[in-house]
Amino acid sequence: MIYQSHDATTVSRPRLLPWSNPGGKPCYLVSDGSSKSHLSRLADNVESVQLDMAEELLAHAADLLGDGGGEGRTTAHQLRFLAARLAEALHDVHRIARSRGDRLSVPAGDDDEPADAEMQTGAGQ
Repeated sequence: MIYQSHDATTVSRPRLLPWSNPGGKPCYLVSDGSSKSHLSRLADNVESVQLDMAEELLAHAADLLGDGGGEGRTTAHQLRFLAARLAEALHDVHRIARSRGDRLSVPAGDDDEPADAEMQTGAGQ
């Protein structure tokens, strides 16, 4: 996609941001491709916090589920709460992965052919 800025024409893909609008719709950033903008740095920081929180939550889940919750048994309420937080963290991590994957450059020629084209043509026989 090509977007016209006030001083130059630049090629850029919209960046999926790590938050949604109040209606739950995804938010995108269209920039000149540099990661130096304030909003881009803010998005990087939010992603970092989300990934750190997911890592801490996984450690907590391992502790809670690994030995039955410590001294007592893990309650149904604790498991529901854990499942809800894990689902939120998975949503955040999935959004980050999609955003980062969308920003990867595609090598020339890779966008036309399926990944298993080599197998379909009988190469390697």
